[in-house]
Amino acid sequence: MPTHFINYNGTVVPQDMAILDVDSRAFRYGDGIFETMLWKDGDIRFLDLHLERLQESLSMLHFDDADQFNAFFIRSKVEELLRKNSMVGQQARVRLIVFRQGGGLYSPESNKAAYILQVDRKPETLRDKKTGLIIDIYTEYKKAYSELSKIKSNNALIYVMAGLFKKKNAFDEVLILNQSGNLCEALASNIFIYYDKVLYTPALSEGCIAGVMRRVVMDMAQEQGIEVVEAEIKPDIVKVADEIFCTNAVEGIQWVMGYKHKRYFNKVSRIFQDRLLSWSYETEE
Repeated sequence: MPTHFINYNGTVVPQDMAILDVDSRAFRYGDGIFETMLWKDGDIRFLDLHLERLQESLSMLHFDDADQFNAFFIRSKVEELLRKNSMVGQQARVRLIVFRQGGGLYSPESNKAAYILQVDRKPETLRDKKTGLIIDIYTEYKKAYSELSKIKSNNALIYVMAGLFKKKNAFDEVLILNQSGNLCEALASNIFIYYDKVLYTPALSEGCIAGVMRRVVMDMAQEQGIEVVEAEIKPDIVKVADEIFCTNAVEGIQWVMGYKHKRYFNKVSRIFQDRLLSWSYETEE
């Protein structure tokens, strides 16, 4: 099997090379963040939105030199890895992990950023437009929420536990509740619920990730004249909803077909799926 390469702090190395030691803050404390992006048609889709979230997250966590992770830096490093891994012209899942260098216990010795960049072939879409996701609600543990909840933290135990539940029960996706028992998000995506001609999604204050595709869908809904409400959402809404769909940067928009015995439509989600194909924030000069 050919060697797959990653970028570790500016050096391209084999993916199976040992690069972290036991004092790594990423390993010890999950002291860092990540971005997962889609490389398609020669660029990262919605890169500006990813960078905006990345910069805000690094600032919130008091990293130094956050501005090094700009558009030129990301594009050039991704293109380098695509060439190295013979993936030019392919769609790719791009994952950037940024973590705090140095040792220290809870008090860091340094705020300097280190990073790992990975590119992998985009996995096949879990379901297509004709067959939606089968979901359930994960209830064993709840996601605590604070001002830090919206960032994509390397500290991800709630998602690991929800992932175990998903795998054990062979669901396509599971919904996560916050500490108040309201809907928060899905395992690897934000959630939208269409009910009585209104599109609902959990507010950021409910503890969900500030997803890039979440923002794109909300902007597309405005263009389509569909009312969007960010709210506290009780889980019982899934029993009466007309549609549910999940969103993330790599898979885009995936409609939910069923929850227990309930089945959903996909009329509105299909509108968004089709619109997403050509949606852009670039303005003509």
